[in-house]
Amino acid sequence: MTDLIDNERTKLLANAFDRASTACLTVGVLAPLAAVIYNLSGTHLDGWVLVVGTVIWLFAAIALHLIARVVLRDLVS
Repeated sequence: MTDLIDNERTKLLANAFDRASTACLTVGVLAPLAAVIYNLSGTHLDGWVLVVGTVIWLFAAIALHLIARVVLRDLVS
């Protein structure tokens, strides 16, 4: 019974990391790009700021997703 509980806790932790990666992708990559495409930004951003910010958020999303995959390796058979 303990193995089942540990598995569920591990899956819950992995899901939390994966949801955080999705949030990083949405907030840091997709929303700024949509704001630029539809000219919704009230402030002017240089192109390099957008690119650097997008790359940083994208790497954060990828890192969190990979952490979730590593956490899932701890599942007990």
